[in-house]
Amino acid sequence: MSNYTQSTNFATKDALTSGDPLKIVKGTEINTEFVNISVAIATKADLVSPTFTGTPAAPTATLGTSTTQLSTTAFVQAALATLHPVGSIYINATNSTNPGTLLGFGTWTAFGAGRVMVGFDSGNALFDAAEETGGAADATLPTHTHTATVTDPGHAHGTETVINVALAGAGSTTVLTTNGAGGTQNVDSAFTGITVANASAGTSGTNANYQPYITVYMWKRTA
Repeated sequence: MSNYTQSTNFATKDALTSGDPLKIVKGTEINTEFVNISVAIATKADLVSPTFTGTPAAPTATLGTSTTQLSTTAFVQAALATLHPVGSIYINATNSTNPGTLLGFGTWTAFGAGRVMVGFDSGNALFDAAEETGGAADATLPTHTHTATVTDPGHAHGTETVINVALAGAGSTTVLTTNGAGGTQNVDSAFTGITVANASAGTSGTNANYQPYITVYMWKRTA
């Protein structure tokens, strides 16, 4: 892309005296000017839908400009940096490349390894400071005691059995019973109750305590 440069200053010929050979406008001079003009035109971009080559440049607009003005790479970088100020968190699901390389600005460090994020809550002492940490990946169950009591208020059980004894030579059979009467009957032996206690101490143990999660790459801008 070139600019037009005039080879002959035709206006200076007007000041020359008549008969001076330099006062004459030569065809070669006119031809040279036409060539210069045509070259310049051929290498200029059109006003409508131009196609640029090389490294075209343009003025950089002030950050926040919202017009049809062209945006330069400097403007775009400044806008991206504004959207990611120091302290910002960048998250990528599959690409582990440092955002300083991906975005082209800032100093970024890996952030939140093995942790999930929770929103700031000034009313909760656990979440009322930036980058406050807490919780554990595993939950430890403390030693504890189980006690179970089963009580029987009492009941009766048992039977009395008739005893027959044959007396030899007597010619008859004598019936002996424990209560003086023949037959079988219940013996009311009162049972006052039973208590069963299970008081064995539990043992401490570690158990997984993870909420549903998905692993991503997280980075924090530090400068």
